[in-house]
Amino acid sequence: MGNMIVLIILLGISIGAIAAPVDPLSNFFRDKTKIEKPFELRDPFKPPQMKTDKSQNKGGFYVSGKGQYSNVQLATVTSIESIKIVGVLIGRERRAMVKNGGSGPIIILKEGMKIGEDGAELKAILPGGIIIVEKIVNIYGQEEYLETVIPISK
Repeated sequence: MGNMIVLIILLGISIGAIAAPVDPLSNFFRDKTKIEKPFELRDPFKPPQMKTDKSQNKGGFYVSGKGQYSNVQLATVTSIESIKIVGVLIGRERRAMVKNGGSGPIIILKEGMKIGEDGAELKAILPGGIIIVEKIVNIYGQEEYLETVIPISK
């Protein structure tokens, strides 16, 4: 008799659990909004996640450093032998304007930049031209530095 009462109570609980609604929130917004899945929307008080790359040109400018923006396209010098110096800007931040092979767009260089495939460094920008330093290995296996002075071309 005791087993029968326990069985009836368990049967009543299981039937009650089956008859209960699965998710009360699934039907809550049905009559109140036309948005299909309101819980999958983003939080309006948080900024949207941006998926941008710094190398992309979105606004017509390029990021050249921290807080530095430029609208001049970044181009590279392919070889030191083919560059032609068009002009030099002297001041707090020195710049040199160079044409690659005498034709093409003007490339703006600043002190400390690497030039060419060998990684020669632009050491100084002077009123009469620029000084480029290359690091090479001589026939004895020793490292040497070659300084190249390129005057302003006419």
